[in-house]
Amino acid sequence: MKRGFVLIPGPWMGAWVWEPVARRLRRHGHPAWPITLSGLATPDADVSDVGLQTHIDDVLQVLEGRDLRDVVVVGHSYSGIVAGQVSDRASDRVAHTVFVEGFLPHHGKSMLHAFPERQRDEELRLIADNKGRWPAPDASVVADGQGLSPQQARWLARRFVGHPGRTIAEPAVLKHPLTRQRATYVVCSMEHFAGRVSADVSAMRAAPTWDFHTLETGHWPMISAPGQLARLLARIAAQPAESRCGEHGAAPGLRVRTARRGRAG
Repeated sequence: MKRGFVLIPGPWMGAWVWEPVARRLRRHGHPAWPITLSGLATPDADVSDVGLQTHIDDVLQVLEGRDLRDVVVVGHSYSGIVAGQVSDRASDRVAHTVFVEGFLPHHGKSMLHAFPERQRDEELRLIADNKGRWPAPDASVVADGQGLSPQQARWLARRFVGHPGRTIAEPAVLKHPLTRQRATYVVCSMEHFAGRVSADVSAMRAAPTWDFHTLETGHWPMISAPGQLARLLARIAAQPAESRCGEHGAAPGLRVRTARRGRAG
């Protein structure tokens, strides 16, 4: 059997967003387990007890409960923070980590540390005003230059639920340097949030066990380009561990988007 995938959605989404990719991976013999993280199944659940560790535990429970080994853990956007910490703690089960336009975990820092201070304060205020949830963007922001059709953008925005706010405000905890992970970073050329993570990503280019790929699509490739993303993931999984290094693609000209309703999380 080919190497399996644990697919973690970004903010505001559940396992459903990965299904177009998961179907394609399974069709080619790769087991795939998309996950809905705690607090993201329904819009009205109490999320006061849902923190970053809760989401890490959600993934660890799938790995341990199914006794999964030699798997690829994939994190999109926010869940890069989760995927990186899962791989740090379960290196005996995780063969490779893939960050799809993902935030990278740094010990002692939260996802919000990637934002300018003024915007970080605004996001915290929005979370407080929305019963502990980080409000989702509307369809106009989802569609803005992301390679989605208007119908796809509306469909995606309708399914969003407010994200548990504590998870983006609590600091990451790493036992080992991120540069030691066997990892791939996937840049989506239409929406690479350069102002927040480009320095992090650039630093990883020097790590011998990291590689880089670019997809010509937007921030939600599992919807806008599921076939391309699935093929890329399958190629990554097929490589022996010792060959998953070097640079296979560089980000094109990057642009900064920091306005609250002019950015994706």
